[in-house]
Amino acid sequence: MDIPALRVFLTVAEERSFSRAAVRLFRTQSAVSQAVRRLETDLRERLFDRTTRDARLTEAGRTLKDYAERVLAVADEAERAVRDLKDMKRGRVVIGANESGVEILIPLIERFRDAHPGVEFDVKRFASRLLGAEVLAASLDFGVVTFSPGEKGLRTVVLGSDELVVLSHPKHAFAKKRRVTLEEFGRAAVIAHSDPSPARERVLRKFAERGLRLNIRVSLPSLDGVKRAVERGMGVALLPRRCALSEIEAGRLAATLLPELRRPRELRLVYRSAGNFGNSAHAFLDMVRTDRAQGAAP
Repeated sequence: MDIPALRVFLTVAEERSFSRAAVRLFRTQSAVSQAVRRLETDLRERLFDRTTRDARLTEAGRTLKDYAERVLAVADEAERAVRDLKDMKRGRVVIGANESGVEILIPLIERFRDAHPGVEFDVKRFASRLLGAEVLAASLDFGVVTFSPGEKGLRTVVLGSDELVVLSHPKHAFAKKRRVTLEEFGRAAVIAHSDPSPARERVLRKFAERGLRLNIRVSLPSLDGVKRAVERGMGVALLPRRCALSEIEAGRLAATLLPELRRPRELRLVYRSAGNFGNSAHAFLDMVRTDRAQGAAP
């Protein structure tokens, strides 16, 4: 059975006439009759009683009508859903990022959804070192990284820049300084992010190379937790500036440079060079590229 033949069958059943159905469908009566005969051949059953003046359904025809209405309703729904994906009335974009990478995504997602509110974004937490492989495997549309991945078949577009800064309570002694030294930071009570990461390893290695002790008093599993602890005056933290932009602007946290660990870096959106992703993901990438070409920053 094919969908067009079912549509013809239902039209004949509703009109109770082959000729009226042909007029409604803008087809010849012969074409309508042939479509119904194909269904009858496939089912090996008569669908209409042709001994009567009108096209009256047989028992088999009445049974098929119930199912045909359901099949066509699902087919119409599927067609609308696919059309909505094309028009971006719906859709889904899946992005992988570590905790600090999420911060740069939020304003981009907000702006995209202002134009396409039906598109859903699913941002999954991944370690940066895994993102290239996940994007290549198409389990993610995009990833946010701070380096150019080595895997073939990937490209990146720069989202913006970031740097490590010392965050402190506004009344902390560091808040009055433009910069602090490695020694000064090491003597302060430090609130650390407990998740292993290349950035954490670099900081620990730097202190070890200098023969300095890092005074970690509290380790917490989330960046938000670290910021809340610093806001309470429990210690200072070394985090990407973008993670605390709103707190810095509101005066709840102060940011001080630590030149030896500053490490300015670019945040990049990584994607498959083959471009085999959906309409919504493609439109999101176009928006990011346009922003970059115009020099806009999230």
